[in-house]
Amino acid sequence: MDIDDDLPRSANDPLSALVKQDLDPFSVDELESRISLLRIEIDRCEAKKKFAVSHRASADDLFKK
Repeated sequence: MDIDDDLPRSANDPLSALVKQDLDPFSVDELESRISLLRIEIDRCEAKKKFAVSHRASADDLFKK
């Protein structure tokens, strides 16, 4: 499996551009900052996913009755 297999399919997707970006020009401090921001974004995505799953479960329960 190639790393590109997990990439979004749209060529204009920001995530595609992000993961293809050359990291060589970045300093250690810049990489630390980037990692910190990515962790914050991961937390944001996980919170949204948790909300969506919970919301879906609530809707499913409502319409089962």
